Amino acid sequence: MSYAEVLKYMYEQLPMFHRIGHFAYKANLDNAIYLDKFYHNPHKQYKTIHIAGTNGKGSVSHMLASVLQKAGYKTGLFTSPHLKDFRERIRVNGTMIPEAEVVDFIEKSKQLFEEVKPSFFEMTSALAFYYFSKINVDIAIIEVGMGGRHDSTNIITPILSVITNIGLDHTEFLGDTLDKIAVEKAGIIKDEVPVVIGEYHAETWPVFKEIAQRHQSHITLSDEMFKAEYSLYTSDQQQIFNVYRNEKLTYAELKSDLLGFYQRKNICTVLTAIDNLQETGIAISNESIYEGMAAVTKTTGLQGRWQPIGYNPLIICDTGHNKDGISWVVEQINAVPFKQLHMIIGFVKDKDIGAILSLLPASATYYFTNATIPRALNADELKELALIYQLKGESYPSVKIALEAAKKNAGKEDFIFVGGSNFVVGEVV
Repeated sequence: MSYAEVLKYMYEQLPMFHRIGHFAYKANLDNAIYLDKFYHNPHKQYKTIHIAGTNGKGSVSHMLASVLQKAGYKTGLFTSPHLKDFRERIRVNGTMIPEAEVVDFIEKSKQLFEEVKPSFFEMTSALAFYYFSKINVDIAIIEVGMGGRHDSTNIITPILSVITNIGLDHTEFLGDTLDKIAVEKAGIIKDEVPVVIGEYHAETWPVFKEIAQRHQSHITLSDEMFKAEYSLYTSDQQQIFNVYRNEKLTYAELKSDLLGFYQRKNICTVLTAIDNLQETGIAISNESIYEGMAAVTKTTGLQGRWQPIGYNPLIICDTGHNKDGISWVVEQINAVPFKQLHMIIGFVKDKDIGAILSLLPASATYYFTNATIPRALNADELKELALIYQLKGESYPSVKIALEAAKKNAGKEDFIFVGGSNFVVGEVV
């Protein structure tokens, strides 16, 4: 089979949540455990770090990977979804898994898959664990796909668990309140494995404390440990932060090539995680921290986080796709100087679209669109919903056509934003 044939097989034969939604979701670890045993428990051959959370888990995963790479560790990174190429999900030291490795794994496993009938994500997790073992990584950062307790990645026993935050997302699977969702995310907490919580919330913190205590896991709250104060943008497109630990300046002028304001929260989570890793014997110098944080996109290939993709007019894309993520995006949009704002937006059907639309600026010109996946909300339907919130514009059959229209309409001092979904962003980066 060619790589293209293998992709076609995976996308068409294996139920894929990011394309079809809840029909692909499985609330148990049966297949994950079966596949893991078949491949001789490959994740036990290297150290792992497990990352869960509603928002920020991708950025935190990539930041940690960048720092560990700069510290000299051969680092695996498993994240989802991908924006352009399936192989973005599985990287070692920033390099995507070779096409030949994907082809070889699928060819050897097709009969097994036909018997077990795994989901796309169950198969991908198995491939990641297998590949990281084959290539002998020192440590692998494993991002949860959804939730935690029933996620296919939750067969690992990591050296550290991280839960970035809790928000109302995927409520049909994880629960309709923050404390219920916290229980699902806290499913990654393991016996005597330290856990870092990124953000305090009155509804979720008691849940995390109780579950950590039950597992005799040392728990650390990152926003009690560190505060990151935004300083300025540099001429080479980086943010500079002064980071305080217990009100003492600990990381002066810490640079980040990730430009979203929301990264100040993620940076604190990463630094707290690094503290915990150092206590487990992982050697990470301050030099590695500074170098890693300043070169996340270059070192790991991360895209889509407040990413400039054009100038004159300025064009920014961001993968924020739920109420909390969009609220951060809107805050940063409001800080950008422009004459007119052009918003290219598209969503998937299973989000709380009304809650998101209520946050968006009514003064913008809107270009309603949809990504080319079955799960996408139709652009015409989105346009009708948006009118309820006084958001006006036209609908476009593709992201590419919407972007072309915005570029045609925008002046050099205008601002074009592209977002609402990973899949919308994936069609422009």
